[in-house]
Formats: sequence, structure tokens, C-alpha cells
Amino acid sequence: MSEQPTTAPRKRTKPDWLKIKIPSGEVYSEVKQIVRTHKLHTICEDGKCPNMAECWGSGTATFMILGNICTRSCSFCAVATGRPNEYDQDEPKRVAEAIRLMKVKHAVITSVNRDELKDKGAGVWAATIREVKSVNPGVTMETLIPDFKAQWDLLETVVCEKPEVVSHNMETVERLYRIVRPQAKYERSLEQIKRTKSLGLRTKSGIMLGLGETEQEVYKAMDDLLENGCDVLTLGQYLQPTRMHLEVAEYVSPEMFLRYKQAGEQKGFSIVESGPMVRSSYHAEKHI
Repeated sequence: MSEQPTTAPRKRTKPDWLKIKIPSGEVYSEVKQIVRTHKLHTICEDGKCPNMAECWGSGTATFMILGNICTRSCSFCAVATGRPNEYDQDEPKRVAEAIRLMKVKHAVITSVNRDELKDKGAGVWAATIREVKSVNPGVTMETLIPDFKAQWDLLETVVCEKPEVVSHNMETVERLYRIVRPQAKYERSLEQIKRTKSLGLRTKSGIMLGLGETEQEVYKAMDDLLENGCDVLTLGQYLQPTRMHLEVAEYVSPEMFLRYKQAGEQKGFSIVESGPMVRSSYHAEKHI
């Protein structure tokens, strides 16, 4: 008796509300040229952000410092994993100059994890914030920072430079951490937000949906964030960057995103950005 052929699981079809605009336009080209000329990295490109066309087309970009190779291997992230090169001491100056040329009013900066460095990159972070503020008086700033492996003195090194918003993403619910963020810890990230808030900073975090979480788990994550002092929350749809990354478990409907937004506002967040295309830096200028 011959074996019956097995049927491969059907790949989930991306719904119409997740169609991505192709980057184009004069302003987009100018931003791209500035980034290239100053030899900078952006999470927009390295993270394959679906909002790159909208953001770059309006003259904004999220800069990624400390290189474009991360020491962690999160199963959702498109940024390359490996052993990073030596970081560039002049990078803070180039970031500050690019922000000046782009005439940015609110700058968003993130970084890869540099766990191999003694200070986990905190020194470069602090230097970048100082340089941006020096070269661009009046510019406000959001910093999307790592957990620094719970070395809280390094966290203080960064946040004591007083960026207007300090963001640290939870990324997912507690149950999925070992799958989604195997080198991170749910409680460590909450502690990072709590300590940032205790230093008087405006705090922000983000969660991806569609990784297999339940509605109640999302509400639990909201409660945990609020209990630890989070002010601003972003919720967006996870999109698989390559076939090597986690598959999408569910495409969450716009109606469900609205439901989460309303729930988050009722629970007490000062701002909730919730929608399929929302990412950490989406509408960041409104979160001060």
C-alpha cells in the first residue's frame, strides 16, 4: 500500500489592511542619502519596518547606534545576529549631524544589544544623547534602549542624560518570552521600566501581537507594565521578516486592535497607539 502524500500547512494570507507602501519621493531620497553619506544605520531598514515609506517620506527616521549586528538572537527580529565589529567612536557626532541636516524636531534612537562590551554600550548611548542635544538645541528625543543585562548603574548612565522619553519594549507576553526573546527576561524588562520611572523619566513600551498570545495575556502584560510605571504603550502586528523567523500565528483584526486601545486607555496608560502597522516609533513625536 502506497503512502498518502502529506499536505503542507497553508501559509497564512496577509490581509488587505497590511499592504505596505513602496518607498519613494524626493524627501525619502534625501533621507536615504543623508543616512548613506554619514554611514549610519536605521532600524527602519535593518528591522524591515513597514512604515519606512511613511516616516522617511515625512523626513524622519529611527537611528540605530552601536552597529547593525546584535549579540542576541530574538526569533522575531530581522537585525543580523553575530559578533559585532568594534564600535565607531565618532558615531555620536554623525548621528547628531544627520539629525541637524534632516531638520528633525523629535529624534528617535535605538541600538542593537552589545552584551560583549563591559558597559553594554551605555557609554556610547550617553555620548550620543549629549551630542544630539548639543548640536540640535530644542530637539526632543526618544531613546529605545536595551536592558543592559540588569546592570542598573549602566541604565542610570544613559537615563541621567535626560532624554524626553525612554522606551524599552516588552515585545510579547510572559508565556512566550523563551520562544520570542530567549536571551531576555520578562521580569528584568519590567524592572528596567520601573527603575527608569523612579528616576523621573517618561516611560514607554511596545508589544507585538499575532505570536500566539491570548487576549487575557495581553491584558495581563498591560497590568504588569502599568504596575511598573509605564506611561505609553504601542501595540502592533508581528510580521515575519524572513522564513527563518517565527511564523505569524494570527493576523489580528483592526477591530481587535481598537479594543486593545480602549482597554489600555481605560486601565490608565496616558497614550496607547494600537493598530496593525503600529511600531515602537510610530507617531513618537506625540508621546512626549
